[in-house]
Amino acid sequence: MSEHTVTIRELPARIGDEVRLRGWVRRLRSSGKISFLVLRDGTDEVQCVFVRGELPPEAWERLATVGHEACVSVTGLVRADARAPSGVELTGSGLEVLGPSTDFPIQPKEHGVDFLLENRHLWLRSPRQIAIMRIRDEVIRAIHDYLHHEGFIHVDTPILTGAIGESAGTLFETEYFDLGTAYLAQTGQLYVEAAAAALGKVYCFGPTFRAEKSKTRRHLTEFWMVEPEAAWIDSEGNMALQESFICWIVKRVLYNQRDQLEALGRDISKLEAIQPPFDRISYTDAVALLQSKGSDIEWGADLGATAETLLVEGRDKPLFVFDYPKGVKAFYMKENPEDPRTVKCNDLLAPEGYGEIIGGSQREDDHDKLLARIREEGLPEASYDWYLDLRKYGTFTHSGFGLGIERTVTWMCGIDHLRETIAFPRMMTRITP
Repeated sequence: MSEHTVTIRELPARIGDEVRLRGWVRRLRSSGKISFLVLRDGTDEVQCVFVRGELPPEAWERLATVGHEACVSVTGLVRADARAPSGVELTGSGLEVLGPSTDFPIQPKEHGVDFLLENRHLWLRSPRQIAIMRIRDEVIRAIHDYLHHEGFIHVDTPILTGAIGESAGTLFETEYFDLGTAYLAQTGQLYVEAAAAALGKVYCFGPTFRAEKSKTRRHLTEFWMVEPEAAWIDSEGNMALQESFICWIVKRVLYNQRDQLEALGRDISKLEAIQPPFDRISYTDAVALLQSKGSDIEWGADLGATAETLLVEGRDKPLFVFDYPKGVKAFYMKENPEDPRTVKCNDLLAPEGYGEIIGGSQREDDHDKLLARIREEGLPEASYDWYLDLRKYGTFTHSGFGLGIERTVTWMCGIDHLRETIAFPRMMTRITP
């Protein structure tokens, strides 16, 4: 029977066939007469067994010199093996080295974080990083599927912008031809608000940039965020949407990537507990609760990482904190008519101390109040003429939120630092590789 090139994932359906595989050498060990080569090809891994007497001499000699992470082509017979994770192994009959690898820098031993980040382009090949990337991919696919299922339209928003969406102190600036200063986008939100007036329910999804001089495990200077925006939804409806959204994503990851979660040692029961309804607490009540737990926080201060961890202590589900003081939130959030000191907004805190994964709000739809807030913040009015137009020509109740991909994946994977959840992290002290 002629050899047919297949992927490792296809092998369970090819038992008894002679096949050809292409991939990279995860590890190789030999007893002198038998060699065991674990091959990965991006779809899965399989053990290939080579018996010295059943292999051409030149192929056996090549096998002895194959280095860790060498790219090879292996031919052999697919056999069932109940002991193997995939239920199959390959009895090898041939081996060709397509791309040699000598002295691969990352060895099966403990390496420092700086060394691994310097070699991030190679570190990505490790089983842990592959599992994280697969889970990230599942999260992203689940996001698109959910939003399309709910009738949202994907709208691309600019990365180069003249308008400030969040804090002016966290902007990356660049000169933009003869038009002065442009900024790398902190958010696409202002633009999807305009699109919501055309399409009703929309979202953008892309890289965002924050020039925060922070070295915490929760911060990256470049990260990915999805930002849905919907007409006719108020703050209450916005939280209901977020709750449904998170439950969908978690369910999808559990269904399709359980094996990857288990490979990371994730406590699956923690994710299985993510069911509606989520707990809710007002900012004012949250401050009182924190004070009762010994915190010295005062009303009006923003909630930091320590406060967020205290608030979710003993909780199995995410927690909504809503109606923050307007002084610690962005200018575009709607003033709370019941307490004008606050705005109609929420943060969604993940359990287990992973912090904020969503920030959302009802938007200020009153032209004069929005203009007053822009002036209070000292923002350049001319940059927001178009944004104010949305309140002049058919203003409408609308709300939206932003979900950070890296923070969400960090929580779902149960790992310590955001830097492992994006292929090439950008941090305050790192812009390579």
